[in-house]
Amino acid sequence: MGLSTHVLDTMHGCPAAGMALALYATDGAAATLLKRLVLNRDGRTDAPLFDDASLRTGTFRLCFDVAGYFKARGLALPEPQFLNQVNLDFGIADAAQHYHVPLLVSPWSYCTYRGS
Repeated sequence: MGLSTHVLDTMHGCPAAGMALALYATDGAAATLLKRLVLNRDGRTDAPLFDDASLRTGTFRLCFDVAGYFKARGLALPEPQFLNQVNLDFGIADAAQHYHVPLLVSPWSYCTYRGS
């Protein structure tokens, strides 16, 4: 069933097209980069982060470049930014299920949940 994500820009009311993100496998404090991606015009990745065959149990981190995205949109952010990167640490307990990790974000807040 795989792993997917999407990001919605709640400040502008649109998908966060062009936001950079990275996926890591984590083991305690250690994190291993698995892939770097840029979100498409729908605020999603072009392919699942993990497809059905490659999804595995374990702990992971999605790192979203929030400040970079809002700066690229021309927003003047304070230095330092309130939100620079948003890191979401999560676990996959059952590789037979689909895991969807959405992010709703503005320069000052974010919200996430396990989606469907």
